[in-house]
Amino acid sequence: MRLVLEPRAHTPTWLNISLPVLALLATLVLCSGLILLAGAGVIQAYTALFKGAFGSKFNFVETLVKAAPLIFTGLAVAVAFRAKFWNIGAEGQLLAGAMAAAFIGAREGLPIWSFIPLMIICGFIAGGLWAALPAVLKLRYRVDDVVATLMLNFVMFYLMLALVDGPWKDPLSGYPDSPDILMDAEYPILLHNTRLHLGVLLAGITAVLVWLLMTRTTLGFAIRAVGENARAAAHGGLPVARVVFVTAVLSGGLAGLAGVGEVAGLHFQVMASLSPGYGYTGIVIAMLARLNTLGVIPAAIFFAAIATGAETMSRTTGVPVFLADVIQGMSLICMLVALLFTTYRLRIRGSEKV
Repeated sequence: MRLVLEPRAHTPTWLNISLPVLALLATLVLCSGLILLAGAGVIQAYTALFKGAFGSKFNFVETLVKAAPLIFTGLAVAVAFRAKFWNIGAEGQLLAGAMAAAFIGAREGLPIWSFIPLMIICGFIAGGLWAALPAVLKLRYRVDDVVATLMLNFVMFYLMLALVDGPWKDPLSGYPDSPDILMDAEYPILLHNTRLHLGVLLAGITAVLVWLLMTRTTLGFAIRAVGENARAAAHGGLPVARVVFVTAVLSGGLAGLAGVGEVAGLHFQVMASLSPGYGYTGIVIAMLARLNTLGVIPAAIFFAAIATGAETMSRTTGVPVFLADVIQGMSLICMLVALLFTTYRLRIRGSEKV
């Protein structure tokens, strides 16, 4: 008797829906061992973690605020991966959008009503242009997009550091960060006495709009067709290179909007610690959502809850906050294993050769 993987003729709908949930449950079960090694109770630790994320209005709002940039970067990766443009550069594109927003937001003399629209537009353009560079390298010179997008993250990060510690350094603070944006350029607060800013609402609206684009427009059809089979799409008359380029720009622009939100809604300037790796986390979120743009929302909220509740769990039970990083990484591994079963099923065979 042996277990073999047999190709599926059809994947049931219930399996497609339940796989992300099963992957998350498997992640929590596997990480329970680390909690036990830390000398804490599993139920107690997870209760403290999710209570720290959703147990009060303040905690819930903080979870939503942290989820906003994750939604944008998750959307950026999901859109790019749909066309098989392997964009690992959402982190650099986020920083490009943040720098553009901070530059516009500090300009005096602009009409008050124009600050936020201009910051959003310029942040989107900056992120899109930064993603366009590896797209051109891929399409014209066959440069590997994984390597190009990844390396450009470091180029943008050190370029940003050179600016904020040099010609763009805030003369008032003396620290390596950019000047503060004007108050008129800040995102309005949606809920009094909280940090729930306009960017959180924009993240949810953008997810819906991107879903409509991917499922209800010819561009969305072209992106999905190129991702499924670029050669067949070309034979069908689709301009594959143009579709990949537009997808890259759209993906980078979405990541750039995450940077706009961090500047306009939270930090009001650019600094080295602006992003704790939101661009890289967006890859895990997109995979957990199975590249479904609406699925990015609950996936991002889950990751934000883990990050927000980890400190409460640590204070309550003594489990290190680094468990949040382990959960995030393990969830990707579990999801990749789960995806295997959308294509194959386990069968028990006899001892005959298979």
